[in-house]
Amino acid sequence: MAKKILVTGGTGYIGSHTVVELQQAGYDVVIVDNLSNSNADVLEGITRITGKRPVFDKLDCTDFAAMKALFKKYSFDGIIHFAASKAVGESVEKPLMYYRNNLVSLINLLELMPQYGVKGIVFSSSCTVYGEPDQNPINEDAPVKPATSPYGNTKQVNEEIIRDFIHSGAPIKSIILRYFNPIGAHPSAEIGELPLGVPQNLVPYITQTGIGIRQQLSVFGDDYNTPDGSCIRDFINVVDLAKAHVIAVERMLENKSDDKVEIFNLGTGTGLSVLELIKVFEKVSGKPLNYKIVGRRKGDIEQIWAQPDKANNVLGWKAIETIEDTMASAWKWQQHLCEKVVK
Repeated sequence: MAKKILVTGGTGYIGSHTVVELQQAGYDVVIVDNLSNSNADVLEGITRITGKRPVFDKLDCTDFAAMKALFKKYSFDGIIHFAASKAVGESVEKPLMYYRNNLVSLINLLELMPQYGVKGIVFSSSCTVYGEPDQNPINEDAPVKPATSPYGNTKQVNEEIIRDFIHSGAPIKSIILRYFNPIGAHPSAEIGELPLGVPQNLVPYITQTGIGIRQQLSVFGDDYNTPDGSCIRDFINVVDLAKAHVIAVERMLENKSDDKVEIFNLGTGTGLSVLELIKVFEKVSGKPLNYKIVGRRKGDIEQIWAQPDKANNVLGWKAIETIEDTMASAWKWQQHLCEKVVK
């Protein structure tokens, strides 16, 4: 019998791609999402790719009673927890919303897991926990620094909550995945990054500007201590990232490690600047991008990229997609969205 995985935030960007990979690996998936930053139409895209429609419940993970009813209804083998507010800039403006949503949702899941025999949780964390790093690339032993945004702080606190709960004797395991910067879309162009309203993330803003939805892209600062003055990030293909979650779930459920909490950095190991990424987009799309340099944005880190050796060697996962193919997939997704609107 197939193992059943609860995916919170499963209609979101990384969640939806992970649901595809889970289903293709033979898992049964139940998605919960409150659709605050996603659309239920994503389920159609997942179904077209995999041939199987995932179970979907529209729920808010901060609603304990609703989540308890869900755990009663299904018998989960494991959880992948994506559901969270995730924009750095917005978190600076709305800190309480971020703390409420991102902390309470995890606490509810952890409280319910032992009651209903759920053995493990894969947690969606972030390289923001490293703050402004002393050196790059960053491995998992790098110090966790004071967060530069409430969003980053929620990830740090959530990691501490997981560790403290397990240390208290809770009969569960956890794998914490610290993502660097996920971009791109499924190669089928059936699912991709689809923020509601004005994009808070770089690549959808690039593609929306490229296709004419947005007038101009703002590049926040060209006076950083980097070769071209713009921020440097480790941009990782979202399908590569999704596949890491399937490997993590399998590792956790099959007890492949004696460690009750494991942490892995998920990145390519290569830093790319914002201006370099724009050039890649211009190359794959054949379009010049209308952008302007503006002042620095509060909460942004100057440069950060991963040392992914532990994920490569221990987890058995590696990022394989090129930045050109990744940006081409994002552009194909954007074109597909506009074709749907025209129809």
